[in-house]
Amino acid sequence: MIAIGSDHGGFELKQKIIRHLEKEGIAYEDVGCYDKSSCDYPAFGHAVAHKVAQGECDKGIVLCTTGIGISIAANKVPGIRCALCSDTLSAKMTRLHNDANVLALGGGMLGENLAFDIVDTFLSTPFSGEEKHVRRVSQLEEP
Repeated sequence: MIAIGSDHGGFELKQKIIRHLEKEGIAYEDVGCYDKSSCDYPAFGHAVAHKVAQGECDKGIVLCTTGIGISIAANKVPGIRCALCSDTLSAKMTRLHNDANVLALGGGMLGENLAFDIVDTFLSTPFSGEEKHVRRVSQLEEP
């Protein structure tokens, strides 16, 4: 199950990604927002991150206009490794090396086809499990 959430700036791309997930048969939970009314991105970044951190969802996708603010919000939740990606190589590498569990996208920065490719890459790429990457990821939890 994928948790997905956005503010008003990411709403349109979130809706397109939801349709893409449905087409691919990928289960998701939409935590909001539910229209283009102005709202605050931290609430939705936190909501997705908590679903992932608590094990209710395997991974998350968060969107705001740039992806920056909502990624910062998601990363405030312990156990979350949210990566802002604007290309497929970054999406692949953050899964392989960082075991990122939440993907951030900029709704005002990406076209839908590129966004779909990034989402597909992020969701299909496993963590490498190499000892050096396991060690480094564990260090991310340290103060």
